[in-house]
Amino acid sequence: MNPEFIGAIEELERERGIDKEVLFQAIEAALISAYKRNFDSAQNVRIVMERETGDIQVLEQKEVVEEVKNEQEEISHEDAKQIRSDYEIGDIVEHEVTPKNFGRIAAQTAKQVVIQRIREAEREIVFEEYVHRQDDVITGIIQRTEQNNVIVDLGKVEAVIPPTEQMESDKYDQGERIKAYVVEVKKTTKEPYVMLSRTHPGLIKRLFELEVPEIFQGVVEVKSVSREAGQRSKIAVHSRQDEVDPVGSCVGPKGSRVQTIVKELNGEKIDIVKWSDDPKELISNSLSPTKVMKVDIDEKNNYARVVVPDDQLSLAIGKEGQNARLAAKLTNWKIDILSESKAYEQSETGNIEDVPNDASPEYSSIEDPDS
Repeated sequence: MNPEFIGAIEELERERGIDKEVLFQAIEAALISAYKRNFDSAQNVRIVMERETGDIQVLEQKEVVEEVKNEQEEISHEDAKQIRSDYEIGDIVEHEVTPKNFGRIAAQTAKQVVIQRIREAEREIVFEEYVHRQDDVITGIIQRTEQNNVIVDLGKVEAVIPPTEQMESDKYDQGERIKAYVVEVKKTTKEPYVMLSRTHPGLIKRLFELEVPEIFQGVVEVKSVSREAGQRSKIAVHSRQDEVDPVGSCVGPKGSRVQTIVKELNGEKIDIVKWSDDPKELISNSLSPTKVMKVDIDEKNNYARVVVPDDQLSLAIGKEGQNARLAAKLTNWKIDILSESKAYEQSETGNIEDVPNDASPEYSSIEDPDS
């Protein structure tokens, strides 16, 4: 091995951060296999590569034993003492057996090892870069569609949006830029596997962080998100400063901030509600834009019963139960909704304050299979 090769290894360490000692050890391990393969040898050998000059030695190894049973792996104590008088039973005797033409094989093997390690190092660098973007929003360019998977070019790696993570309202035209949520990054034998999502609730949260300075600065906090991708989402926000309106911050001047996100999501409706640590207030807010008259809660069963005006019952429930379903997901409470007239009807006194706990609801998120 020539000194130029050693210089190249040292340069790799400086430029790519690949530990040269790791490279030397990998080359030595590969050369053992190359020696046995090319010289039809079954004997135990150790290969030493001189770190300064690149000189290589193949050293045959035999264990010192009292009685030899395997001549390829063992040497008698008597023969060992003829080589060096202080050898004892159990010691390892090494004898150089470097073939004359081993240099060419060694050079080829070393080159292959270095190339392989460079590729591994590059894959590791790319993996580390993208694994830190997990649970974040990333922008890429749509490349193509393969077996219903959308392939997105992120620059250093191609990511995948599988069918389950695609929005029906997205067109995924080749060459178009797209924002997506990084769901998973994992190592493979080739380049890292990066899975993206356009349906994940985390996409909503991250888009608001990008668009709303108060969220990015930590003044406003996104406490909860519920989403039915491509149709409607609800987001509950809280302000750490009393003088800052969390809902107004997210809506933006003339609705500019939320409209930017709605446009990114192809018209998906977004309800922004104020978070509250009071479950009754939170549940009432979550059913926005409905006016809620009364909320009763059963904390033990995580259950809430809500009374709304008759003319707002359909609004509270939403199309196919969507509004109530999203409210239940947002608050993590099971929600029953009653109209004002039905609440009066089922109360013994004709007062909605006296509606019985087992009053029959007109909508129940408990019965909804998607809740």
